[in-house]
Amino acid sequence: MPILFRKAFRIGPLVLNFTPKGFSSWGLKIGRWSWNSRTRAHRYDLPGPFSWRSKGKRS
Repeated sequence: MPILFRKAFRIGPLVLNFTPKGFSSWGLKIGRWSWNSRTRAHRYDLPGPFSWRSKGKRS
């Protein structure tokens, strides 16, 4: 099992994601709803350890 490095910086609702190679993606998180620029998937946090995610689209 490889060890992965990932760092996220939050600036209000904007989230910037970085990996060892540099900038990875950005996203928005407003309350329980979030969106990621790389996967273009919407996610909604549900109570407990559950969440719902759309399939997203990649061009």
